[in-house]
Amino acid sequence: MDVPRQLHIVLSVFITVFLTAAAVHAQRDACGAELNTFLPRPFNSTRFICKSVWNNFILRHSLFEDEDNVTSIVLSAAYSSGWVGIGFSNDGKMVGSSAMVGWIDNQGRAYIKQYYLSKQTSSGVKVDGGKLITADVTSAVVLYGDNIYLAFQVKYPLHIVRHSVILAYSTILPNKFLLVEHDDKMSLSFDFSSGDSVSTYYPYQLKRNHGALTIFGWGILIPLGAIVARYLRHKEPLWYYLHVLLQFLGYIIGLAGVVSGIALYNRTHSNSLHIETLAFRFLLLVLFRLLHFSFILIRTLKYENIGISTTIG
Repeated sequence: MDVPRQLHIVLSVFITVFLTAAAVHAQRDACGAELNTFLPRPFNSTRFICKSVWNNFILRHSLFEDEDNVTSIVLSAAYSSGWVGIGFSNDGKMVGSSAMVGWIDNQGRAYIKQYYLSKQTSSGVKVDGGKLITADVTSAVVLYGDNIYLAFQVKYPLHIVRHSVILAYSTILPNKFLLVEHDDKMSLSFDFSSGDSVSTYYPYQLKRNHGALTIFGWGILIPLGAIVARYLRHKEPLWYYLHVLLQFLGYIIGLAGVVSGIALYNRTHSNSLHIETLAFRFLLLVLFRLLHFSFILIRTLKYENIGISTTIG
C-alpha cells in the first residue's frame, strides 16, 4: 500500500520541478519570442533578424529600411538591476565609441540614454554626448519577464553593414546618469546584413596564456631556482647547474609572458600609464638577468675548459 503512495509523491515532485523549470525557461528571451505583445512599433516586427550574441544577450535588427540607411535595433538581456548597454565603434576600441544604455530604476521608471566614451573612466563617459544619429522614432526600454529590452533606431551616413559592437552590463544602477564600471563586456564584429557573422575581438586565449606563462615562469621556476641555491649547495656542482637552468628557463618563460602581455595590452586597447611603466621595468629586468646569466655561464664554461686543459697537459 505504501509503494503507490511513494510513487505518487515522487511523480508529484518531478512534475513540479519540470513545470517550474519550464516556467523559468519561458521567462527567458529567445529568438522565437513574440515582441508585438509588449514592444511598440516599429520594434515589434516579426521580420527582424535575430541572433544570440553573448551569454544571454540577444540582438535583433531590421535591414536598412530606406535610402537613409536607418535600421531598427532591439537588444535584450536577462535583467535584475543595474544597466545594459550596446556600443558602436569605428575601430573596435571602447574609447571613442558611442553607446545606447538602458535601465530600470528602483521606482520602476525606464531610461535609455546615449553616451560617449571618451575615456576608460566614469568621468570620461558623457551622457547625451554620443555620436550616433538616431531616427525620429522614440527609443524604448521595456522590462518583460526577466529580460530588459532596449529598442532604438540608428541612421548611418553610409551603407555599412558590418560594425564593431561592444556589449556591456553592470548590476549597479547609474547615479544621476553617471555610469559605474561594467561588470563584464564583449567586443565583436556584427554583420547587420544577415546577423550570421559574429567574431569576437577579445583575446581570451591570449589572456590565459599571459597569466599562465607569467605565473609558471616568475611564480614557480624562479623561486624554485632560489630554493635550489639555498638548500642544495652541498650537491656540488649539481646545485649550481640546476639553479642556473631554472632561473634561465624562468626568465625566458617570464619574458614570453611579458611579450604576450604587451600583445594583450594592445589588443584590448588599454590605456594605463601604470601598466606600461610596470611592463617596461619588468622587460628591462628580464633582459638584464638574461645577460647576467649568459655572462656567468660563459665564464663558468671557460674556467672548466681551462681546468680540463691543465689536467690533460
